[in-house]
Amino acid sequence: MAGELESCKALSGLLNGLAQEAFHGHPGITEDLLRSQLYPEVPPEEFRPFLAKMRGILKSIASADMDFNQLEAFLTAQTKKQGGITSDQAAVISKFWKNHKMKIRESLMNQSRWDSGLRGLSWRIDSKSQSRHSAQIHTPVAIMELEIGKSGQVDVERRTLKMNME
Repeated sequence: MAGELESCKALSGLLNGLAQEAFHGHPGITEDLLRSQLYPEVPPEEFRPFLAKMRGILKSIASADMDFNQLEAFLTAQTKKQGGITSDQAAVISKFWKNHKMKIRESLMNQSRWDSGLRGLSWRIDSKSQSRHSAQIHTPVAIMELEIGKSGQVDVERRTLKMNME
């Protein structure tokens, strides 16, 4: 069993599957699918704790948005911990994080946004040329235009907000 859980290719595939399920919203990736495709010889009762450990490590790394120095320190601590990971597993996790950090971070950022965001901003300073009161003519006025829309969607949802500030 230990030799099977050491396999670099299988662990890399497992980490990819966990990332797809947890961070990229692919609910079809189940424990049974991962076990049957990557670790078919490992019984479910031995695979479950290993899967939980890898899921926890991956979520810890992602939620802390670890840089590579933090990652190395974290993985070193995990290798020294009782029931932790091996140095080969740490190397696979490190390589996985180096290759997938930006995609996972972007996915987490997109999941954390609830509503519209600022997509564009333009502004200018004008001088009033007409007014009800002659004292207000030729006074500077700031005009701001904000474009608000949902990120990741086409421009159909875009709204423009115009403000005059005197």
